[in-house]
Amino acid sequence: MKESKIKVAVYGYGNIGRGVEAALSKCPDMELVAIFTRRDPTSIKPRGNNIPVFRACDVLSFKDRIDVIILCGGSATDLPVQTPELALDFCVVDSFDTHAKIPEHFSNVDIAAKKGRKTAIISSGWDPGLFSLIRVYAEATVPNGETYTFWGRGVSQGHSDAIRRIEGVKDARQYTVPVQQSLDAVRSGSNPSLSVRDKHIRECYVVAEEGADLERIEREIKEMPNYFADYNTVVNFISEEELRRDHSKLPHGGSVIRSGSTGFEDENNHVVEFSLKLDSNPEFTSGMLVASARAVYRMQEEEIYGCKTLFDVPPSYFHPMTPEQLRSKLL
Repeated sequence: MKESKIKVAVYGYGNIGRGVEAALSKCPDMELVAIFTRRDPTSIKPRGNNIPVFRACDVLSFKDRIDVIILCGGSATDLPVQTPELALDFCVVDSFDTHAKIPEHFSNVDIAAKKGRKTAIISSGWDPGLFSLIRVYAEATVPNGETYTFWGRGVSQGHSDAIRRIEGVKDARQYTVPVQQSLDAVRSGSNPSLSVRDKHIRECYVVAEEGADLERIEREIKEMPNYFADYNTVVNFISEEELRRDHSKLPHGGSVIRSGSTGFEDENNHVVEFSLKLDSNPEFTSGMLVASARAVYRMQEEEIYGCKTLFDVPPSYFHPMTPEQLRSKLL
């Protein structure tokens, strides 16, 4: 076990970056040694007054002073470029969450990490992440059945950003809300066949620019492909003051439910459910990223190189306890 602390750097200091700083402050076996940003470093004010902030372009000069870099950028344009680039020279962790593109992202990071003899974990968080693990465990345990994932009620940062890009929109929050009737049907064990529209509602709170065409904005939101067109979407126009007062936080959560049967005649039914209720989506995600940084360090020490997901990591590697302590206290 490492006697000195694991030296961690943050790459990007938005909601996730601040969450990682907070999570690391609760981990006595780890320390935040640097923050890298594309902004002016003097504009960044970490909570820890002694944490140095550097330009992102200077990161390679710290190659021998950092054990793990936690990448805190977005999945749309940041992580597909940053993670494979940095995986060549550093052990890295990211929260890449574009599900359909995970295989491609994994391949790109794996090539770079193996070339540099480094270890990487991608798509760490709660979905993808903890929810992914639950889907694997539940389907392996109850192979005859159906798996359902519900998200919310919570703020979707990506969908909120998509609304803000519409002409005439000053600010917006979008909540993903499970359809209660569908959730109840799944929990009953009836294994309903549900479309995307059946499972979730998109609830939008929009601050429009003065004089903006509200009907056009609502129509553009509801017809937006890949975001709202496939869902029942409700658009509420509110004031800037109401948005700050009622929608300033970033809660989220959801449930993974596996419903199935066992026995030679499928005579016994089972419902497995894992759920989260989060006051802060980015802070909870940050906690998983920090745990993954610990796992990456341990795998690097064992010369287990290349890209990994949470499926590939022994659970004990995430926890600060020794294997002996875990067997004694948590098994």
